Order: sequence, then C-alpha cells, then structure tokens
Amino acid sequence: MQVWPGEAYPLGATYDGAGTNFAVFTEAADRVELCLLHDDGSETAVELRESDAFVRHAYLPGVMPGQRYGFRVHGPYDPGRGLRCNSAKLLLDPYAKAISGSIRWGEEVYGYHFDDPERRNDLDSAPHTMASVVVNPYFDWGDDRPPRTEYHHTVLYEAHVKGLTMRHPGLPEELRGTYAGLAHPAVIEHLRELGVTALELMPVHQFVNDHRLVDMGLNNYWGYNTIGFFAPHNAYASWGDRGQQVLEFKSAVRALHEAGIEVILDVVYNHTAEGNHLGPTLSFKGIDNPSYYRLTDDPQYYMDTTGTGNSLLMRSPHVLQMIMDSLRYWVTEMHVDGFRFDLAATLARQFHEVDRLSSFFDLVQQDPVVSQVKLIAEPWDVGEGGYQVGNFPPLWTEWNGKYRDTVRDLWRGEQRTLAEFASRLTGSSDLYQDDGRRPLASINFVTCHDGFTLHDLVAYNDKHNEANGEDNRDGESHNRSWNCGAEGDTDDEGVLELRERQMRNFIATLMLSQGVPMISHGDEFARTQQGNNNAYCQDNELSWVRWPETEGGDGEGAEGAEGAEGADTGLRDFTRTLVWLRREHPVFRRRRFFHGRPVEGTHDDLSDVAWFTPDGREMTQQDWDSAQASALTVFLNGNAISEPGTRGERVTDDSFLLMFNASPEPIDFVVPVDHGPQWEVVVDTAKPETMKEGAGAKVQAGDRLTLVDRSMTVLQRPA
Repeated sequence: MQVWPGEAYPLGATYDGAGTNFAVFTEAADRVELCLLHDDGSETAVELRESDAFVRHAYLPGVMPGQRYGFRVHGPYDPGRGLRCNSAKLLLDPYAKAISGSIRWGEEVYGYHFDDPERRNDLDSAPHTMASVVVNPYFDWGDDRPPRTEYHHTVLYEAHVKGLTMRHPGLPEELRGTYAGLAHPAVIEHLRELGVTALELMPVHQFVNDHRLVDMGLNNYWGYNTIGFFAPHNAYASWGDRGQQVLEFKSAVRALHEAGIEVILDVVYNHTAEGNHLGPTLSFKGIDNPSYYRLTDDPQYYMDTTGTGNSLLMRSPHVLQMIMDSLRYWVTEMHVDGFRFDLAATLARQFHEVDRLSSFFDLVQQDPVVSQVKLIAEPWDVGEGGYQVGNFPPLWTEWNGKYRDTVRDLWRGEQRTLAEFASRLTGSSDLYQDDGRRPLASINFVTCHDGFTLHDLVAYNDKHNEANGEDNRDGESHNRSWNCGAEGDTDDEGVLELRERQMRNFIATLMLSQGVPMISHGDEFARTQQGNNNAYCQDNELSWVRWPETEGGDGEGAEGAEGAEGADTGLRDFTRTLVWLRREHPVFRRRRFFHGRPVEGTHDDLSDVAWFTPDGREMTQQDWDSAQASALTVFLNGNAISEPGTRGERVTDDSFLLMFNASPEPIDFVVPVDHGPQWEVVVDTAKPETMKEGAGAKVQAGDRLTLVDRSMTVLQRPA
C-alpha cells in the first residue's frame, strides 16, 4: 500500500476522487496508527508518521468512499494525570463524516477492568465498537437554496426523526423512522398545511445507546449522547450506513427546502457519550483526554455541568476548532439552516462561572458562515449559576423557559401570574430589551420533548415514569400541570371537555404571543405519553406520534373527528387555523417591542397596546397586583405598528382584542367602548366551531360577552 505524507488540514478523512487524506489531532500520543477495516474482521495498520502542530496525517491513494477505519493511539495510560491512551481500543475519528455499526457492550470497550478499575484493560475493542467511514462529498444539490425565513415569519416544529415518521400510515414500512421518511410527501404536506416554516430536529449527530439502558432493555431514544459531531446518526438511514446516511440526510434537506421548510438541528456540543472516569473509551478519551474534557483538580475525574458524566473543555482551541468546523460543515455541506444548542450555558463555561463573553460566542459572532444562520440556545445547564434565560449575546435567540412556566401557571390557576403573563405575551421585554434584542429573541413554547406532552399537561398532576426503570425517580417533579379533575384516563365528559378547552387555550396563547412559537411534534394530535415526562429511553409506541389512520400520501385526515388511537384531528384543525391566523396578521408577530403609547406619524391616537379588566376599564397597578386577578383583555392596535415593511412601507393590520379568563368561573367581559365600534369573534376556545369563516358573532363596543371558565376569546376589527 502506498502511503504519502498528506496534509494536516482538513482534519478527518477527506476523499478527493483519487484517494483519501487522513488527519487527526493528538498531543498526548507517542504514536498513532490508522487502521483500515475489512469485512472479514481483519485490519491493515498504517502508522501516521507525519506530524504538524500535533496533527498526525497521511494520504492513501486508492482508498475510496465506504472504507471503514479507526485509530489506535499509543501513549501513556495514567488516569492520575488525566492520560488514557490505550492502543487496544479502536477509536472513532472525531471528524468522521459517517459512522458504521453500533456498540456491542462489554468490558472490551472500556479502558479498565470491571473488577479492578485501577487496572488497565488491554482487550481489543475492534469487534465490539463502531467504525468511521470515508464518505463521498459529492452530491447533486440542484438549485437548492436556503429558505432564509425571517424570525417574524417563523413557526418552529420540534420533531424526532423516528418519532414523527414511525407510525405514519402513508409511509412505506421501509421508510418509517428514517431521513427518507421525513422527505416523504405525506409528512411534508402535513407540515405545510399546518403552517410550519422550520423543522427543529432532535439530535441527528451520531449518538450512542448507553450501556446501562441496553442492559435494561431500553434505548437512548432522544439521542443526547453524541459521539460523532460530523456524522448523521446511522440508525435513521433506510438503505445503509457506509456513507448512505449522508446522502439520505442531504436528500431530506433538499426536499424540505423545496417545500419552503428550514431544517434546524438540535446539537449537543456540551458533552460526549464517553461518560465519566468509569465510561467507555470510544474516541476523544483515548485520543487526547485532557485536551477534550474538563477535568477536576484531580485529573482522573471529570467536571460535569451537564448531568451526563463529562463536559467538553471549552477553553481548548482544539475543542473550539472542532465545534466550529462541525457547525460550518453542517451549514455548507449539509445545507442546514440553523442550530438549537442543548444545555448552551455549558458552552459559555471557560472556567467555572457562566461567562457571557466566552471564546465560543466570540468565535460564532465573527464567523462568516455560522453567524448567518439561526442560533437558538437552551439557556441553562445543571451547574451552579446555569439558568441563563435572557443572558445570551444579541445574535442569539433562546428557548424561553419563563414563557413556558408563566403560561402554564396562568391556565392552571396560579395566583399572582397576571403581570408576568402580560410580559411573556408581549415578547418578554424584561429579558431581551436591555441588550438590544427584539421580541423575536424569545422562542416561545408550552411543551417540548422534555416534559409532558400537551395532552399530558392537562391530564396529569404527577409524572408516571415507571417504564423508565428508575422507580419514578427520574424526570421533573414540578411540572406546573393540572389534570382538570382526574389523573390520567377518564370517562368523565366534563373533565374531557375541560382538557380539550385547556389544550386549545395553550395553542391559542402560544400562537398569538409576540416572539417565535414552537410546537412539539404530535401536540396537534393530542399525543400522549401516558404521563411519562422523561421518555428519553422509550423508543416505542409510547413516544412515537400517533397519526390518524386516514392520514395518507395526500396529507388529508378525517376532518373534525377522532382518528385511530386518539389522534385528534379536531385539535389539528384548530392548531392549523391559529397558525395561519398568526401568519396573516403582522400585529401578532411584531419585530419591535410595544411602546405602550400611540405611534408617531399615524392618525391613530390609540396606544399600540392596552390592558383592560373584564369590565372594560383600563388596568391599574392595583389590578395588576391583585392576587386573585386571573382575567384580562388585551388590545392590539393594528394601526400602530412602528416597524416598517421590507421596502420601508408602513405596515398596517386589523386590530384585535384578546380576552383571557383563566378563572374557574364564567366571567362577563365588556368590549372596551373607545377602541372600535364593531368586532367579530374569530376565536373562542370554548366553541371552536365559531372559527369557521363568517361564523363568528358580531359584537358592539360596550357589549357583554360571557366567557366560560378557563377559556379565551379573540375579537377582530378590520383596519
């Protein structure tokens, strides 16, 4: 075999049409072997003799796409100094573009013996671990262009590749649970009809099923256990894992872009699947442990701000380079449109505290590629001072956990929530205005993958996670949920009616709030997980979306009826209507915060927003401070939008009154007398049939409307 010197950059395996260049960074190694793996289980070892700035490299003519490979790193094994090199362990390339196979858990993939953790383990891991794969970078993107949907037009839909597609009756069996299933017309048509503009995918970086879960007969379903930051997860590919997963993912992105839908990846750059000092040796740990991980003062142990056993070392230039290279790769080569960063506060930890101006954010800010896509932070981690909602740099948007908590509290009847609810409804200016950000910095959500589904939020007071095998100890215990009078399944028609109304209340509130709304997949069908609020290990029908059996290739379902297994198409239609109401009216998706006064340059002397008690008088401070207050009316003035259109034109819209009754009793609401003579009811969560065009009642200023307990009504006045 010919071995040429090759180049130190780019890192990873780079195929150029005639051969492949291999490059790997390690400062800890004495010697590195590149191992080419053969289907008969044998391997060919090539020593990487060339080294530039601790990057070992070589070029091998004739090595083609599909070739499996790994590294064996010879060097010191001294955990007390943080060094864990062990040439018996076949290691994944940190820059692998594809990964083949899965782990067969056993002592072979660990660096120590189970019966004696102090003793080095020299069992060969190659037959038991995954392999890196050389990929062909060439792909016909055609005329693919990123949709570049502006935030004020964005509706996010968080989804799991397998969970969204596994039970869709319109998909062929072989495409269910795969990237190809995402690209199927039946799925895309549902998203388009719903009004979704961006699909936020739960982790698709190659991840690992934890040893503990596999022993329990479970799987790491969510995928927050990354081992390959450049490789699409191979189990979601329908036709092979020797590079086919890359082509299939690209094809899915291309199909979604053709439908005008952006693709945003949930990425986990805060930790890896190698766990703590008792975790396996799969890649980074054996290549250069102290360069990749944050170690404690005793370097045999790992600092953990993620709750997963380890945290990546964000002050290491090699870690920062890897993350930035990964982000650029997914944008430039895989054509994704943005990222949601899991436990993003960890990325800001250069030392111990959360540093808002850490190196990572500086790098993102100046990067000409990454700075131009959507950047969404989950603004917390499990470390001290890790709850950082509202504290990310101006380029970023954030999952607004305070929005979720406040909206849940309002509709379950918590006292003293009205004032904070008003702030969340209007874009959370208390969190974002002081650093120059806009309402669109707030990613609003009521539910997501982590926690109760929308159905379970109104059906359970307590978590029911027994299926996870931890005696119901796992998962959040304080869910701000309310079961409406019965825990779980019930035949009580009054309870069921209230639950349906509460789900509509949450959907309507979410869609009519300032900021960017996010729907959790299947909530439009009232998906249930039977009270499990931590279904991270439930790769089964408990977590997969239940589609109506009539949902076919044309995307049509049984209108206004209950589909198979509880898939509620009536709620789907309600959700779709609210999404499109938001889409059609810029007053619900303001790009600037409300002023609370008339807007200069208009002929309207009414404030752009106003707040009223149910009896129609403007709210006073005493009203806001009242512990019992649980109802109000909000006036949104469509004639007082201060931000101009894309060509500098003045933007005008209809005006709306949003009436909220979160109390347990019916309340009479008076239509304010000075804000428009005639209105039409366009949303009534107690009577969703009024949302059919022209079906809403006409009301006059000063009229009284009775809102039943825990309901919401929206009135519209033409511009």
